[in-house]
Amino acid sequence: MQDTSQPQAGFSYSRARFEELVDTAIAHARALGATDAGAEASEGVGLSVGVRMGELETVERNRDKSLGVTVYLGQRRGNASTSDFSRAAIERTVQAAYDIARFTAEDPAAGLPDPADVAQPHEQRDLDLFHPWSIDSEQAAALALACERAALAVDRRITNSEGASVSAQQSHFFSAHTHGFRGGYASSRHSLSVAPIAGRGEDMQRDYWYSSMRDAAELAAPEAVGRYAAERALSRLGSRKIATGECPVLFESPLAAGLLGSFVQAVSGGALYRRTSFLLDSLGKPVFADHIDVGEDPFVRSGKGSSPFDEEGVRVQPRQVVEAGRLQGYFLSTYSARKLGLKTTGNAGGSHNLTLSSRRTRAGDDLDAMLRQLGTGLFVTELMGQGVNYVTGDYSRGASGFWVENGRIAYPVQEITIAGNLRDMFRGIQAVGADTYTYGAKTVGSILIDRMTVAGN
Repeated sequence: MQDTSQPQAGFSYSRARFEELVDTAIAHARALGATDAGAEASEGVGLSVGVRMGELETVERNRDKSLGVTVYLGQRRGNASTSDFSRAAIERTVQAAYDIARFTAEDPAAGLPDPADVAQPHEQRDLDLFHPWSIDSEQAAALALACERAALAVDRRITNSEGASVSAQQSHFFSAHTHGFRGGYASSRHSLSVAPIAGRGEDMQRDYWYSSMRDAAELAAPEAVGRYAAERALSRLGSRKIATGECPVLFESPLAAGLLGSFVQAVSGGALYRRTSFLLDSLGKPVFADHIDVGEDPFVRSGKGSSPFDEEGVRVQPRQVVEAGRLQGYFLSTYSARKLGLKTTGNAGGSHNLTLSSRRTRAGDDLDAMLRQLGTGLFVTELMGQGVNYVTGDYSRGASGFWVENGRIAYPVQEITIAGNLRDMFRGIQAVGADTYTYGAKTVGSILIDRMTVAGN
């Protein structure tokens, strides 16, 4: 059994100390007359090292700590935080949260989660989220330099670099509130990235690649990351514009994860109760093509979106969000659910490990197969700008990638804009590749959309 009285690797505070801090804050809130209260103590530790053109550029270390307190006076809420863990500072912070609540208007939706929704200690799984990386700045710099060196060695046309970086981050927290929740855990996330530049003069192109994992032992080799980033940059040399028109568009899998993110935002509680979503009142209705499923699983071991409970301590569970194109559930916190007259889905803090898949996908549907399905059209590998209107669903982004003819890449393209409406784009998905890629907490293959407007010359 884990000894919670001693700090875990790399941390200054133990789980037991965090429990003391949280219990002290809640007890003081109760003593002041709070109807309900919650508190969370947390600590984060990290190292980030950057290099460029063979030279060390940056070494950054971070060590942060915080105690956040929420106080309820009926349906009035106040919140305050401190980085001072002394008893006097905790009492001042609780008093500040209490005073804010006193002067805040009542909100019928405010309050802690219902006790029946709270995850109990025996339900809180160990999801293998914590893998500390005992790397120092010299070792991190050596990895970053190896990654950049591999990129620069691929071809003479790799002439420059925006640099390479290595990051090692870990954190832990403990949270509790007066509706029966107690829980916390440690987690880690480590990464390696590089951004090489190809070409000279007016024909210069950059691209990048990275690897990010909870366990540093699972990171891609720095040489592999560097070579792939260089190949991506080289493939963009000689880019040109294309004529304005309509054509099918294939989104590379990392970009397809962004489309899934747009869907999540449109069916999340805040957008729904504010009525600022193009997918209002869509439960049970078709929102994707009928061969599309979207699943959510909080319990993927070592998953980047894994958690034994949400940010409010609410129980989470695997579910189908979209089944055969039809929306089966929203993403709701306790507050947004109450505003909508619905029940929380355990998504305070966001979604958990989403996977978008197609019932048409076959094992051999790799990128080459998806290009063949595209036929003649645009393969997008980079998007720029934030041109998404979630009220209307209108979508317009700067893009670059490749023009494809007869299922084969013909030439690279740049300085174009792709436009459509997300409602039509989701319903117009023709295929999803087996070339799945996990970007953050979203896993999806390349996505082929039947038709979009492309603005070029």
